[in-house]
Amino acid sequence: MAYIFLDESGDLGFNPKKKSSKYFVVTVLTTSDKKPIEKLVKKVHSKLRKKIRKLSGGILHAYKEKPSTKKRILSGLAGIDCLIMAIYLNKSKVYTKLKEEKHILYNYVANILLDRIMRKRFTFSRSKIFLIASKRETNKFLNENFKNYLKNQVSNRHKVDMAVEIKTPAQERSLQAVDFVSWSIFRKYEHGDETYYNLIKSKVIEENSLF
Repeated sequence: MAYIFLDESGDLGFNPKKKSSKYFVVTVLTTSDKKPIEKLVKKVHSKLRKKIRKLSGGILHAYKEKPSTKKRILSGLAGIDCLIMAIYLNKSKVYTKLKEEKHILYNYVANILLDRIMRKRFTFSRSKIFLIASKRETNKFLNENFKNYLKNQVSNRHKVDMAVEIKTPAQERSLQAVDFVSWSIFRKYEHGDETYYNLIKSKVIEENSLF
């Protein structure tokens, strides 16, 4: 069995007046056993102060947490059997047409990243694959379109049986971990800060620009 957890950082806005990010990052974390990741997230959350634990609702968010919490999660992931791949998008290079169809752009980026993962086949040769994406849309039609699109693309190109689910970080703890990973990669490109990225650098097997 193999798991692929997918999340993104940055935004798909293209209006500089609204302080849109310069970069958009889509990240996947893969593993054959998600339990160590779940235990790590639970352990780090348990060490937060009681008041903060209560306010958090049981969920860790990379952009909200203190540096020490971020480092605990990322350092912990470095010691777990998992791999990371990412695509970063310099939004200034995005075609005008794609700027107007943000959900299509997102699906396109996610599909390219999955295609690259499947071509490597580092854990998937004989495994049932579960892709679990962090929920970003409230529109049921867009969510179903996303799931069907990725499932069909992987099935048609690679003849792989892959189940696709969309969950919240509250429903799937491992999504909280990939949130920290994606945030650290985003921070590297958006702010030129590799402090956090360097903690999980050893796990990154591929990291490329889309355009």
